[in-house]
Amino acid sequence: MVRIKERYLLVNILYPGELGTKPGVPDLVVLNQPTTDALTPQALLRGIRAEVANMFGDYGAGAMEGGSLVVKYLSPATSTFILRINRAYYRLVWAALTFMNCVPVRNGKPCTFRVVHVSGTIRKAEEEAVRRARDLCFAVRDGHSEKVEDPLGNLFGTSTKRPTRDVTMRDVSADEGEYSDADMGDAGDG
Repeated sequence: MVRIKERYLLVNILYPGELGTKPGVPDLVVLNQPTTDALTPQALLRGIRAEVANMFGDYGAGAMEGGSLVVKYLSPATSTFILRINRAYYRLVWAALTFMNCVPVRNGKPCTFRVVHVSGTIRKAEEEAVRRARDLCFAVRDGHSEKVEDPLGNLFGTSTKRPTRDVTMRDVSADEGEYSDADMGDAGDG
């Protein structure tokens, strides 16, 4: 008996186009606002399948047939969903999500789909979803309530201010006991 190999993609829906438009509301909250209740698992699947077919043609459309793409969890309140996809095709879905730029409903708002975790089991994907939701609540409560210059950088873990580190480099020559090109078979000669 052969085990079916699948991947679970944890995806967040972000709204970066609305940053700075709501005074008094923290940017982190605006970026992670709830998604419309009109977004159903069926509408989401239709949008993803259409984008995969648009990007990868008949190959992509065929890869999405036969129940290989399923929405296992959808939360409009947290703008989070979990997709189950055949392991061979999860990169196609990931690429399609990257290029989707609006919620796949009528008059959908501009948004960004961000794949935040890829897992082999739904349990690990659910644990990551809970951890991220908890971290977001703590971040909003503990001081990210003000307007910031780079909310995307703060959210994604990048910062313009990087600490400098001292690095010591040492040049080791062949006569100090290290391998030389002759010892390695001199791969440069072909």
